[in-house]
Amino acid sequence: MDLQTPDRQVRLAVDLVNTRTREPEQLTTPADVRAFLLEHGEADPVTLDEDDLVAVRGVREQVREVFHADPRTAALKLNELLEEYAVRPYLSDHDGSPWHLHVAKPGVTWAEWLAATTALGLATFAAGHGFEALGVCAAVDCERVFANAAEKRPRRFCTPRCSSRTRVASYRARQHAQ
Repeated sequence: MDLQTPDRQVRLAVDLVNTRTREPEQLTTPADVRAFLLEHGEADPVTLDEDDLVAVRGVREQVREVFHADPRTAALKLNELLEEYAVRPYLSDHDGSPWHLHVAKPGVTWAEWLAATTALGLATFAAGHGFEALGVCAAVDCERVFANAAEKRPRRFCTPRCSSRTRVASYRARQHAQ
């Protein structure tokens, strides 16, 4: 449970939120959460149970609120998460790993670690890029979130596919209206 680079923390936050969209729920078992954590660079052992699954889903919904809120509310939410879950960063070389930073208390659950890590990542990202760089896809049939660090290219869609699908639907609607 180590503190990752800010880019990885933001990707972790985005991907965590996107495990529940209009698509089927992706975190249905503790094994799903384990696979998610391993895919995002965590090392074994990753041991979870049903309580962990419920707690991780709860953290996911708290992190989701950041993407849907206005900047002041998002900042308040991140500060609440940091206050509840994060500690002063400290260096660790546990289990023979290279020195790295931790921001969660030693021995916390995976949900608590996710809350601290994603909150710090999103707070750092928002401080550097503004809250407008955190978004929810504008496609009417999508609920995915994204983080866009490109300063000159504001983004409204999570993927080019959603953008194209929306553009085509808009074109067809205009054609049908004529």
